[in-house]
Amino acid sequence: MGQVNVEIGGRSYALSCRDGGEDHLIGLASDIAGKADGLTRSLGAMSESRLLLMAALMVADELHDVRSGKAPLTVPEEDPALITRLAALTERAEVLVARLNA
Repeated sequence: MGQVNVEIGGRSYALSCRDGGEDHLIGLASDIAGKADGLTRSLGAMSESRLLLMAALMVADELHDVRSGKAPLTVPEEDPALITRLAALTERAEVLVARLNA
């Protein structure tokens, strides 16, 4: 099993993934870190959970726009596994939002 360390919002996370999936996971985490950094620059410091929630919501919003046809697909169309993974992550984010709002 692969292992990577990523940093998001100034905090380090040790993550596991399938062997060979390390670069992919690092890339995904880098995208989230970019969103988190942008949020911190725009809105100032916030709790870790709020920062990650807002970054996840930004990703979910982008995916929603792609699914509804409002925005073009920005991932290679020849990579259906990536598209499936993004959809699964969005669904997880929506579950988390529902739990936080309950």
